[in-house]
Amino acid sequence: MCVLILPLLRRHLPFIIKNKVFHQLISLVRLAQKFKHFYIGIINMIKKTLIASALLGIFASNAAIANEETDKLRQIIAEQQKVLKALEKRLDETDQKLNATAEHIEVESEAKESIFANTSIGGYGELHYNNYDDSDAKVDFHRFVLFFGHEFSDSVRFFSEFELEHSIAGEGKSGEVELEQAYVEVDISEATSTKVGLFLVPVGIINETHEPPTFYGVERNGVEKNIIPATWWEAGVAFNYKPSAGLSIDGAVTSGLEVGEDFKIRNGRQKVAKATAENLAYTGRIKYTAITGLELAATVQYQTDLTQGGTNFDAPIDTADAMLLEAHAIYQISDFTLRALYARWDINGDEAKALGRDEQTGWYLEPAYKINEKVGVFARYAEYDNNAGDNDSTAVESTSVGVNYYLHENVVLKADYENLGGSKDSKGFNLGFGYQF
Repeated sequence: MCVLILPLLRRHLPFIIKNKVFHQLISLVRLAQKFKHFYIGIINMIKKTLIASALLGIFASNAAIANEETDKLRQIIAEQQKVLKALEKRLDETDQKLNATAEHIEVESEAKESIFANTSIGGYGELHYNNYDDSDAKVDFHRFVLFFGHEFSDSVRFFSEFELEHSIAGEGKSGEVELEQAYVEVDISEATSTKVGLFLVPVGIINETHEPPTFYGVERNGVEKNIIPATWWEAGVAFNYKPSAGLSIDGAVTSGLEVGEDFKIRNGRQKVAKATAENLAYTGRIKYTAITGLELAATVQYQTDLTQGGTNFDAPIDTADAMLLEAHAIYQISDFTLRALYARWDINGDEAKALGRDEQTGWYLEPAYKINEKVGVFARYAEYDNNAGDNDSTAVESTSVGVNYYLHENVVLKADYENLGGSKDSKGFNLGFGYQF
């Protein structure tokens, strides 16, 4: 039994360690060692039986027969003793190998546990179908995201977010591979922490929390996409301070936007890919959650030059310092939730003013009701305008209604209908599937 067990241990050792069943394996090894002692007992009994049989035969036979039979028995006993000694040696060797294997399993398992015990993996994904009367219907695996985190200690931790958009990335493909977050967070005290690296800007409702089961509607709302613009991440250093329960203050110094000649905010995201950093951005947020079911938050960001020195322009331009103001409220009572958000950019400079993009604003109101643990419904009215500084009416108006069906609290099916008006005339519906873990 011992001889059979040992090769199996060697062959399957990595799997066994990985799946944390080494304790059961060690018990099996120890059991095999007990069988060794059992076999040795049998061997000793065989020895005694053989000797006793020989002696009995000697005393029970006549002298002539006894002499002849004695020689034969002595020869048989000698041969059996050789076999038994060889078996004992083999059992001893097997016992030593089993001990070494058990010790190896324990060492390896401790090493594996020390590496992976504080490491976490998560992620989310979403598949969308969009059908509007002013464009072709499309289906898109919009996002596939993986989270990797690790706790170095109780006060030092790492977090990252790795994303593939639109399924396929590469030359001539519509997809993108992006590193949205990669930072180390350190607890300075019970109330204060800081982080360094690549992280999401603390602004809006969905910029930091945008997994599909956490919001209504297949697509992220137009206000936070085009005005804020989510998903928005930068590189730098940030801190969080909680002076009391339910009150938190965030501050960050990061890389900033770099708009082009169109001064569209969303197009200004550099995604920390050899990003121009002539002008940094400074962000501050205060958030209040002391009342159960209520969240109030306001964010201010200032950047001395939104064009990063005008490197993307054919001719010199004026410095375009810019300020973002955002405020939102979330109120949940029982199964009813109300979300409201307002965001506004004020951009200085003649070029932005000439385009009517010195002001860019947006707001939305979204009531939702969870009928039961499986079904939730919502309605949303939104307006956003990237040309709010223009005298003409350029705002996009959006009215949406829809439903979320939760296969699990972390798995959701979505459907919504949207009617677009104002400067954009279109209507259509969206279907979606999303998950998080």
